[in-house]
Amino acid sequence: MSTHELKHLISDAPRVMVVDGSKLVRKLISDVLQRELPDVEVVGCAGLDEARKALEAGPVHLVTTSLALPDGDGLALARSVREAAGQAYVPVIVVSGDAQRHLEQRRFNEFVTDYFDKALGHEALATFIRGYVQPEPVPGATVLYVEDSRVVAEATKRMLERHDLHVVHVLTAEDAFSLLTAESLGRTTRRIDLVLTDVTLKGELNGRDVVERVRIDFGYGKRRLPVLVMTGDSNPHNQSALLQAGANDLVQKPIEERLLVTKVLFQLRLTRLAQPTVVL
Repeated sequence: MSTHELKHLISDAPRVMVVDGSKLVRKLISDVLQRELPDVEVVGCAGLDEARKALEAGPVHLVTTSLALPDGDGLALARSVREAAGQAYVPVIVVSGDAQRHLEQRRFNEFVTDYFDKALGHEALATFIRGYVQPEPVPGATVLYVEDSRVVAEATKRMLERHDLHVVHVLTAEDAFSLLTAESLGRTTRRIDLVLTDVTLKGELNGRDVVERVRIDFGYGKRRLPVLVMTGDSNPHNQSALLQAGANDLVQKPIEERLLVTKVLFQLRLTRLAQPTVVL
């Protein structure tokens, strides 16, 4: 779905459902969302039963849920959202303080669109949700994209460039390392803000090698240089290995534009938030 189609879909008061057993958490999330997205209608629900009744009352445009609910769990809610009439493609985001471990162990099911680590805070959650509801570009951001198929690369580049991202495409991991080395030595004028790599690459090195070298050899942490890995491999062990090696997140293939762009923009925004403010 393109940005134009997404904005058209939510043009009439987007409804965001926030499901959490804590009244305080629901209020905190609702307050931040309504400040960041003044037109949004927040539907707060304490548990699975309330959420199901709210779904019967009318469509929602996005759902956030904690994993543990007083009368069930977030995964059951995700299934209910998918089964509700007209809700098959609504983003369902699990908000959890233990999200990374669940992600690494591939405990989320196919009904969950994405996850969010509660430790990042409610401000970051609002930014994350806005990425789905009202995608906004990150001016001047550069993505180093590693993909050995020119056809796939061209299609993916167009997705990213439609959102005002500057994309530098290379065919191999070795080419990516050359650019990263040049940047680390101050020989480039444009900073690389994020690495996007396919997991399968021609040559001796693959996407996991890219992740490991960025983290170990170059010494870049997850906030300094996010790395997203695109993979069509559904094997939980292999997916877990990529995350444990230092990937910020995975993007499942075939690529869905809204999900890819949301993940990229979110990581870029987190990186900008983590940069120290210079006071003159």
